[in-house]
Amino acid sequence: MVISILKAVGISLVITLVVATILVLTQQPKQMSGEGGLDFSNQLNVGRSEAAPLQSIAMRDGYPLQVRTYGGADNVPLLVLIHGSGWHGLQFDSLAANLAGKADVIVPDLRGHGTAPGRRGDIDYIGQFEDDLADMIKAVAKPEQPVIMAGHSSGGGLVVRFAGGKHGDLIDGAVLMAPFLHHNAPTMRENAGGWSQILLRRIIGLSILNTFQIKAFNHLPIVQFNMPQAVLDGPLGDTATTQYSYRLNTSFAPRGNYLEDVASLPRFVLLAGSADEAFISSEYAPTMGAVTDKGRFDMILGATHLDIVNDPRTQGIIGGFLDEF
Repeated sequence: MVISILKAVGISLVITLVVATILVLTQQPKQMSGEGGLDFSNQLNVGRSEAAPLQSIAMRDGYPLQVRTYGGADNVPLLVLIHGSGWHGLQFDSLAANLAGKADVIVPDLRGHGTAPGRRGDIDYIGQFEDDLADMIKAVAKPEQPVIMAGHSSGGGLVVRFAGGKHGDLIDGAVLMAPFLHHNAPTMRENAGGWSQILLRRIIGLSILNTFQIKAFNHLPIVQFNMPQAVLDGPLGDTATTQYSYRLNTSFAPRGNYLEDVASLPRFVLLAGSADEAFISSEYAPTMGAVTDKGRFDMILGATHLDIVNDPRTQGIIGGFLDEF
């Protein structure tokens, strides 16, 4: 009897793994049109004429994380700015320069992103972004200096994930600019308003395999970004990242039970544009406010998903938040 049960369980397990593998291998990325996604027109000349230079900080595995720093004043917090999906730290060059009097600002190019030759590719394991950010903070934060972590879009999602993870005690405050919460969150528009295309069948298969600690296929792409052709053909075209692997995409977002990560946030301010094409900005307050009372929610009237970063109102709100630390 016991042997029969074990045999049935074994057969079911094998079938499950075979089906999961088939789901993974039978869906492939497709050519994206470059049309109907986010408006990158104001990002084509991102950064000042002389952007802050790249520097490197050694991570625990020796990887030279590329960062830009913007000097602050005495007795100011450390502000870590995390860029959104498909892009890089130059997204924040203007904002960071304007906030340099309020904070010591550091802007990393996350692994798999950036403008430095030879620094592109993938990450090695799920959670590596969090480890990198922790290593970076420990390397540059002054003793007793408050640490504020800010992010835009997927970068905001990474801030939420960081707060709910093993390094969450390293940050004292958070700034969330139109953050990605979860593909099933009430804040989500279909395909992020045309910006992203997920390979759902492959994601389901990989999720099943990872439940059994099978990670051999985690390097495969599971999301593509509809980067406009004008960006790809422009001077920063070779710095855009157009798809993410399973392990990278998973590391860039809050965990499956995203509200648990939200509930772990320290004091935070959230900014969202009323004209956001990727997310439903009016849903942030009721969704997140249901699990935390530490947040303040500001609607930037007329601002789109990408333009919110350099909106003067955003700079003013973040500056005021930094003054509280």
